[in-house]
Amino acid sequence: MSARADANVDRSWTGALARWTDRKLPADRLFPDRQPAYVGSWVYVFGVCTIAALMIVVASGVILSFFGPQWWHVSPQGRFFNSLHFWSVQLFFAFMVLHLWGQYFMASWRDGRAPTWMVGVTIFAISIVTAFTGYVAQQNLDSQWIALNAKDAINSTGAGAFFNVLNFGQMYGLHVMMLPIFVITLVAVHVLMVRIKGVVKPIDFEETH
Repeated sequence: MSARADANVDRSWTGALARWTDRKLPADRLFPDRQPAYVGSWVYVFGVCTIAALMIVVASGVILSFFGPQWWHVSPQGRFFNSLHFWSVQLFFAFMVLHLWGQYFMASWRDGRAPTWMVGVTIFAISIVTAFTGYVAQQNLDSQWIALNAKDAINSTGAGAFFNVLNFGQMYGLHVMMLPIFVITLVAVHVLMVRIKGVVKPIDFEETH
C-alpha cells in the first residue's frame, strides 16, 4: 500500500515545491481568520502603517517619474505630488522606526525569528540610501548643496568612484528603479517570513504560561 502511495507522489520539482509550500505556509497561516490577543499591539499597527506609507510613496513616485523635475517644481499638480511623496516618506520612516524599536524591545528575534528581524533591519538600511538618492535628485538648491558636501564625505570612504552623488542620472536611476525594487522585494519577504514563523509571543507571556 505504501509503495503504491509512493508511486502516486509527484516527484517533479514543481510537485516538491508545492508540497514544501503547503508544509511551510498552509492557507490558514497565509490568510488567518484568527490571531492571538497579543497581536493587537501598536507595534504591529506601526508595521502595517509602514507598508501603507510605502504604497503611497511608490504611487506618488511613479507619477513624479513620468513628468520629471521641471513639472514637480513648476506646476501646482507637480508640487502637490512632490509634497505627497515627501511627506509619505516621512511617515514611512516614522512608522518604520517605531515598529523597529518596538520589535527590538520585544526581543522579536526569539524562537528562530532572527532572519525575519535581520531582513527588517536591512530594509531600514536600504531605505536610508533610497531616501538619500531621492533627496539629492530633487534638482533644487538644497539638494545640490547637500550633494556637494556629501560628495566629499563619500569620497573620503573610497565609495565615490562608483557612487557619484553629483551625477543626477545615476542618483535618479538608483532612486526610481534599483533601490525601490530591493525595498519592495524585502518587504514582501519580511511579511512572508512573519506568516511562516508567526508573531513572536510577549516576553511576559512566556513567563506566565
